[in-house]
Amino acid sequence: MNSQEIRKRLSAYRVGIAGAGGLGSNCAVALARCGVGTIVICDFDRVEEPNLNRQYYFLSQCGMKKTDALKENIYAVNPAVRVITHDIILDRQNIPVIFEGCDVIVEAFDRAEMKEMIIDAVQTSLPGVPLIVGSGLAGWGRNDALRSRKIDDTLYICGDETSETSEELPPLAPRVGIVASMQANIVLEILLDRQQ
Repeated sequence: MNSQEIRKRLSAYRVGIAGAGGLGSNCAVALARCGVGTIVICDFDRVEEPNLNRQYYFLSQCGMKKTDALKENIYAVNPAVRVITHDIILDRQNIPVIFEGCDVIVEAFDRAEMKEMIIDAVQTSLPGVPLIVGSGLAGWGRNDALRSRKIDDTLYICGDETSETSEELPPLAPRVGIVASMQANIVLEILLDRQQ
């Protein structure tokens, strides 16, 4: 498949992004660059200067809603992408509504309990929809520890699955970006390997 065929094929798909921080913003832009047709983004937060060490935003966007800023950045990369935003906190009840019709969902939360919640909500209410989770991306170095793993037919994990964010081990652009790109790469693998 050449680049044009890939973009044409990806343009038919819809991908959900749950969280627009380090993982979500970088993954969404990677998918837009590849030509995914529709990206559904959900986050409730605003861009802050400390976010800029790992998130796909700019100093001039500080104070903006992350959903609005990310939509702006995606359109700067690929105006053909349809971007649907939801400025809301996700919960078990609204996840199936917001991500209905998505071919794949990318989890990009900070907190473990939110990750557990979306796994349960997607597997219960959106059976068959693949979910790609990020886990273990804090700090720097240790590239060899980062991996992707297929748990079952619809659940994938990217990261080292151990390093938790702390004051001494903050999330930084290189490892966050690697894991976000791993998530985007699995999205492409799922969508491009589907029989049309």
